[in-house]
Amino acid sequence: MEACMDFMNWLDLDMSVKLLMHLKDPSDLARVSSVSRSWRDFVIANGLFKQLCLRMYPQLSKVAYVMELNNCGAKEPVEVGSSHSMEWESLARDHRVYATLARVCTSFHVRDCISETISASSTDNYPAETIDNTLLPADIVSQGAYWSSKGQSNPAVPETLTYKLVSELCVITEIYIRPFKAFFQPGSPIYSAKSVRFRMGHPKSPNDLGSHLLGDSLPSADDTFVWTYTSPEFPMAQESCLQKFRLPEPVLCIGGILQIELLGRVQTQEMDGLFYICISHVHVVGRCLSPAFVVENLQPSGTFVLKKDMLCKFHTQQSSSDNEAQEISDDQLQKRFRYLRNYLRNPNAIGIEEYESGEEEDVVEIEEYESGEEEYESGEEEDEA
Repeated sequence: MEACMDFMNWLDLDMSVKLLMHLKDPSDLARVSSVSRSWRDFVIANGLFKQLCLRMYPQLSKVAYVMELNNCGAKEPVEVGSSHSMEWESLARDHRVYATLARVCTSFHVRDCISETISASSTDNYPAETIDNTLLPADIVSQGAYWSSKGQSNPAVPETLTYKLVSELCVITEIYIRPFKAFFQPGSPIYSAKSVRFRMGHPKSPNDLGSHLLGDSLPSADDTFVWTYTSPEFPMAQESCLQKFRLPEPVLCIGGILQIELLGRVQTQEMDGLFYICISHVHVVGRCLSPAFVVENLQPSGTFVLKKDMLCKFHTQQSSSDNEAQEISDDQLQKRFRYLRNYLRNPNAIGIEEYESGEEEDVVEIEEYESGEEEYESGEEEDEA
């Protein structure tokens, strides 16, 4: 067999970490972990999947530690054995949890992520113009269902609509809002806002929402919720259509609360001369991470425990034909290693297409390498050759 080398052995630690941190796709880091046992151990020891998740979703900086639920044969950390083995088990657990999180955040099905309404900062005519109307189906919306704020003489007075998401962990990408057009008023005015902003977070206490009565506004959003993300301000058109507001980057909402801030008023009502904001429909698009992941709020620190359910079956957008690639053979590992070796020798001689042509055969499922049960002897032999 032709002698080959592991280029990682020729680089210092900082350079190797810096090199691998340039990988932005979780599947690329998964492929690195599958090359050999030594490469997998390097990824685990340096927490590369955790660092990748933190770059993708800075909101994860609030996670104090991670846990695995329903992991048969696994135990919660106990202080026995050497400190090195305990530290390695903690690193391996982080690796398994964050590797799966990175995968599901990009592969779970996109869906509507609003579960129910919580409150509006004001309501003009409750319950006929309640915030609940903003979640009605489109055919009902077309019949004139909407939420309306109270009238204000000052057009700068903002309004907020607060919703509970379908899960405590959701990756949100887009929000759609449709301002209401009052066909029954002279001139059919459209009561849009001047601009809109979005906040995501969690209740300060689990009891904060339980005491809320239907139709009442919460005492103060800042007193009730902790906001972990605030979007830029987006201009809103004075048009009666479903307007799309795409976030600059996908946002991981930890805590399952979304608030829409409606900033500035542009339309007065003819009968009283006051400014109103009226919304007929709200739609939030993203990925729900439950029941695969849940969080526990640690009071009063404001940090979280991220919990992964090991028994949860992941339903992703992956095609059924990819299931045939769940077993990674020695030939496939060797093929990857040969590609990396030849690429390092002559980067210009090997095109990307050559490697990607076998992509369907080289699919790496997160569950495989995170379980820690695989053997990488074939890769180790080539490392030592």
